[in-house]
Amino acid sequence: MLKRINPVLPELIIELVLYGLVIQFTGVWFVEDRLRYTTGLWIGIAVAAGMAVNMAVVILDTVELMAEKRASRKSAVFSAIRYILVVAAFAVVGVFHLGNLITMFLGVMGLKVAAYLNPFTHKFITKHKFLRR
Repeated sequence: MLKRINPVLPELIIELVLYGLVIQFTGVWFVEDRLRYTTGLWIGIAVAAGMAVNMAVVILDTVELMAEKRASRKSAVFSAIRYILVVAAFAVVGVFHLGNLITMFLGVMGLKVAAYLNPFTHKFITKHKFLRR
């Protein structure tokens, strides 16, 4: 399903999970509250994955509506909604102490890391024919 939205989206989600595993296994040994470290990180990874899917859907919709004038406005509205929801997620985690906000931020920033690494991992995956059907 994700591949129908954007062919690179499944790779991006896999890179996010791998990034989360690296951060999880390197940092969990250095903190006292391992549960909040872990929950904050994986909530951040989940938020980043949701952002990636939302961005892919909005880009797809915007391309389809390119001829109409409302395409750029729709893109801007969904971008604003996406960031409001991210701030709300941080607020919920902070108020209810569901996780560490710093590791949640690291999880959300995993989207940036995955996006920057994607050209390299895409070459690797296509060269070795991983994830091909």
